[in-house]
Amino acid sequence: MKKPHFLLYFVLLLFFSCNEVEEDADFYITGRVINSLGQGVEGIKIYYSESDYVVTNRSGNWSVFDIYEDDIIIAPLDSKYIFSPEKYQLNHLDSSIGKIFTAKSVEEDKTDQIYNWFVNQQLSNGLLESTENGNIVSLYDNALAALIFMLYDDFEKAEKIFDFFDSKIDSELLQGKGGFSQLRDKNGIPFNRRWMGDNAWLLIALNNYHSKKGNTKYQRLSDEISNWLKGLQDFDGGLFGGYNSDDTKIHKITEGNIDAFNAISGYSLFHEKLLDYLGNERWSSVDKNLVAWIENPKYLYALDLHSWSYCIFEDYPVSSLHSASRFLNAQIPTISGQEVMGYCFDEDKDVVWLEGTGHMALAFKVAGLQKEAGFYLSEMEKVYVESEKFKNAIGFPYVSNEGTSYGPEALWEGASTKPAISSAAWFLFAKKGFNPFEIERNKGVPYSKKFWLHNDEGI
Repeated sequence: MKKPHFLLYFVLLLFFSCNEVEEDADFYITGRVINSLGQGVEGIKIYYSESDYVVTNRSGNWSVFDIYEDDIIIAPLDSKYIFSPEKYQLNHLDSSIGKIFTAKSVEEDKTDQIYNWFVNQQLSNGLLESTENGNIVSLYDNALAALIFMLYDDFEKAEKIFDFFDSKIDSELLQGKGGFSQLRDKNGIPFNRRWMGDNAWLLIALNNYHSKKGNTKYQRLSDEISNWLKGLQDFDGGLFGGYNSDDTKIHKITEGNIDAFNAISGYSLFHEKLLDYLGNERWSSVDKNLVAWIENPKYLYALDLHSWSYCIFEDYPVSSLHSASRFLNAQIPTISGQEVMGYCFDEDKDVVWLEGTGHMALAFKVAGLQKEAGFYLSEMEKVYVESEKFKNAIGFPYVSNEGTSYGPEALWEGASTKPAISSAAWFLFAKKGFNPFEIERNKGVPYSKKFWLHNDEGI
């Protein structure tokens, strides 16, 4: 008979004990720290006073009990992350359950700021100036910008670029000697030098668009560019570089030829003849690399023929990336005093070409050489430059310091200080492991035509 009395006493004791805790402790708080994918982030300190904190568990969850203050600030702290919101200021009347902090790594935040620069750089006509406040619009740079927008699934912004050129098919692309102008002003007025390589890059961007979207929206634009490029092929299989503003032909340039090889879909007699030309006329059997300026041995090799060839051709020797060390050098950037190591255009080695260093970082990543890719990306990060025009926007200058481009020609004013599309685009390609040539990389080239695997003749 005593047992029920004992149970009743225990229940009453438990009830009053719980009430006593509730009266002493004003409230408790729970929450979670997640990343941009909604996954929990472990090991983040959540401060609820100047010195007191709890740490998130494997799922990102955290909780603070026995809070006696009426007002409290809850704030995460970790130098590797930026948090949104930065803090919660709460009192016992607030809802204190399920407070979410989103953690974005500092590295991820910087890539977002680079993308934000691209977004703000786009003009109302769809075009992007190649550098901030530069009034020069490059066809190549706009092809890169379209690829960046697609990389971030912002097809509407990419389409604005394509729409501009789509509207110029009859008035520009098919006029006279044909081709789109390599450069124009920000209002879209062309300068009329029609460089083949830049037209090939617009086609590469269109190939990526049609593959990703699964449609043929700009098929006429693609077909007309392709036809124009094919029309530049000479009897030896090589492509002339397009036309100068006075309609004279531009000489054959190796870089543009490999761009066109990738840009024109499939594998056909056009590709076969072009490979014959490259193997016979532009292949160094000694160095096992494509060469650029045959008439000038001092500038025989060019960096982008190492990196782009590897990213374009199936089974291309990875030795081409290692032999690119001939271009390695270290410089003190114009915008900072921190030495940066990277690649020059050529063996002058008088600048770090930041765009080209991005080429190499991507090529290393495509080759599975993650350590090398990471090193050169981290070197590039030393040369971030903040936008003078847009908030929360950063980029990279074209080069680290004043010097020359490929060959002895001096670079333009601002090349080492203003954010430039090409450097930022190749940094993001490398960071995300995106190879713009991948869509047309596997063309089914016969082994007999893969001169890079067996040609010991060449030049």
